Amino acid sequence: MQTLIKMIRVKFKELSMILLFLSFLPAGIAQKQTKVWDLKACIEYAKKNNIQINTLRLTASSDKQDLSLSKNARYPGLNASVSQNVSYNNSDFQNSTNYGVNSSVVLFKGNYYNNDIKASKLSLEAANLDVTSAENDITLQITQAYLNILLAGENIEYVKDLVTTSESQVEQCKEKLKSGTVALKDLMQLESTFATDKYTLVAAENTRRQNILSLKTLLQLPADSSFEITAPENANTEISIASLDSVRKVALQIMPQVKSSDILVNKQSVEVAMAKAGYFPTLSMDGSLSMSAMSNQYNSYFIQESNQITPQIGLTLSIPIYNKKANSIAVAKSKISLEQAKLSSENVKTNLMQTIEQAYINVKNAQSQFNAAKEQLDYAKESYRISSEELKIGSNNNVEYLQQKNLYVQALQQYVQAKYSMLLYIKIYNFYKGTPVTA
Repeated sequence: MQTLIKMIRVKFKELSMILLFLSFLPAGIAQKQTKVWDLKACIEYAKKNNIQINTLRLTASSDKQDLSLSKNARYPGLNASVSQNVSYNNSDFQNSTNYGVNSSVVLFKGNYYNNDIKASKLSLEAANLDVTSAENDITLQITQAYLNILLAGENIEYVKDLVTTSESQVEQCKEKLKSGTVALKDLMQLESTFATDKYTLVAAENTRRQNILSLKTLLQLPADSSFEITAPENANTEISIASLDSVRKVALQIMPQVKSSDILVNKQSVEVAMAKAGYFPTLSMDGSLSMSAMSNQYNSYFIQESNQITPQIGLTLSIPIYNKKANSIAVAKSKISLEQAKLSSENVKTNLMQTIEQAYINVKNAQSQFNAAKEQLDYAKESYRISSEELKIGSNNNVEYLQQKNLYVQALQQYVQAKYSMLLYIKIYNFYKGTPVTA
């Protein structure tokens, strides 16, 4: 009994040492888990961490500071000054100290400052819309990359079924070869098909890994980080789409690039008014308060002689007469920029309309291809099933079986490709009418 107790104590000490050792291991070694991402998580992460988007956010922050600068430009400025002077006159050193406070404010400048504030506000609005536009772009890119991974994953599952079937056919043919009911060449044909299917499976797995890498690149995740995605519970292929005209009307109202281009046109109009302010006089008010203290040195250290405090206030009217055509050139250039902004806005809207129309055509084509591919797959699948059964009972040969299998594989690949192409194009098209791609 004592021997048993000693053995238990020894084992308990060994177990305690193991547990203590494991407690000092890093969390990533003790328990390494792979984070599973859905489409919504990918999009939210990209919007938060994408370098280009964050760069645009910093631009918007800079524009916000410019707006604050424009607002404060209307207020008076206040400065203080101190000067010290020493002079020599008639064998006497004179020392003077001057103190001053001055302020200046522009009372009128052709409404320049109000227009400057308005222009800064418009710049800030456009910058924020540029952030939203960049978020939309990365959303569509991630959606396509995400669906590519799902496509590759579904293709892998189908190919696995083919590999399993091929392996089963090989095993059956080996049994028949032993009984002498098939020739060796029949087995070789099935072995070759089995090897081809395994190669196709490896290629499909490599494609999925490459697609995962593409998505990780968009998310700006390290290439060696663990990453898996989750597939939606069901991929609904029965989706009705809105008319082209209705989507166009909605897109012109909600798309940030359209709003931003219109805002830049308004901003440029304001800048024309700012340039015209150079034709108007500028009225400013200045005020100052100064004090002078003088002392001299003669037979003693510093002996103060006088203090003098002088307040001053005044108005200044500056009237432009001739400034080498600087004002007229500034107005002309601002008008040119306005026309450029208008053309840019029209170009943005035209490109958007073309993009939406192409998305609509893509959806229609994808739906037609999907319906045709689904019908083709149903027939090919049934033909392949019948051929497989006939091969088992010996009513057909390997050539007929392999022909039906190849037709089935082609139909399967076309169906999977058509399915995810349709899902992608529908999500893109509906995105332009304000439907989130995760819906």
